[in-house]
Amino acid sequence: MSGGVDSSVVAALLKQEGFAVRGVFMAFGQPDLAAQVERVRKVAVALDVALDVVDVTEVFRATVLDYFRTAYLAGRTPNPCVICNPNVKFGRLLAAAMELGADFMATGHYARLERARERVRLLQGLDPKKDQSYFLHRLGQAQLASLLFPLGGYTKEYVRELAAGFGIAGVHGSESQDVCFLQGSTVVDFLETHGPTPPAGEIVRGDGTVLGRHHGIHRYTIGQRRGLGLPDATPYYVVGLDAGNNRVVVGKDEDLWRDALSLREVNWLAGKPPELPTRLLVKIRYRHGGASAIIAPAGDGRFSVRFDAPQRAVTPGQFAVFYDGDEVVGGGEIV
Repeated sequence: MSGGVDSSVVAALLKQEGFAVRGVFMAFGQPDLAAQVERVRKVAVALDVALDVVDVTEVFRATVLDYFRTAYLAGRTPNPCVICNPNVKFGRLLAAAMELGADFMATGHYARLERARERVRLLQGLDPKKDQSYFLHRLGQAQLASLLFPLGGYTKEYVRELAAGFGIAGVHGSESQDVCFLQGSTVVDFLETHGPTPPAGEIVRGDGTVLGRHHGIHRYTIGQRRGLGLPDATPYYVVGLDAGNNRVVVGKDEDLWRDALSLREVNWLAGKPPELPTRLLVKIRYRHGGASAIIAPAGDGRFSVRFDAPQRAVTPGQFAVFYDGDEVVGGGEIV
């Protein structure tokens, strides 16, 4: 339970269905922890459920914050939710819930689970605007078997109506933000207050021609247009980050398109890959609509993805996630 509308409605729904429900709150070192816990306690009281606060600060720092900072300093654009889910939320927090005697842990994710005889299938949420299956692609079968996603078949609008019907519309708090630990801060502010960051350096074209100066590669990401200070007849975009030489590489829009990419640390939700090569729909970021591509082994534990049509702004550090219809098949980090 975070205190937001989604997890609050989940608790109310499960009580209504006859489950014995208790809440667990994930404390990861947030600066306003006391205020957040108090907000969640009000929801728990309103729903008449017990609440346990689980301290995950150590594992959160080691697996999420360190990853987030290291990726940006290496010229990659990370996705902390993808890393948090298997290691913290459905890692340490799930373990704590099981230690408390739970049979399942339920969350407010907009995704669906289908329990077949041989395995648990992860499916997209029915609300295309809220589907969060992308962020769950690194989970394993043991984790999926212990989870419930009661909101996967609902729209956000209907969930708000349910909250009003349960009498908790005025009790739950505001929506969670995308990167929970930033809490109103920017990525740049966070990085620059948590240790040294890369110095200023050169902005170059792909052929090495120097066009200007940047303010630290951690301030830039692939596809970025603003903040480059490079006036021209057509805009420049960031097309690469060369951490080794502390350079930001720029080009024109046509330089942003790629027809293939390489992946590392690919997770297959079934526990093993399908017969490869195979054609699947691939999303290269959360808000990407998906594109048809052939996935094949590429040696050294990596996999190649070759698209039927070039895709814009393929970004190292982000995750490419594979779908077969509405089922999540797997995914890995773009390198």
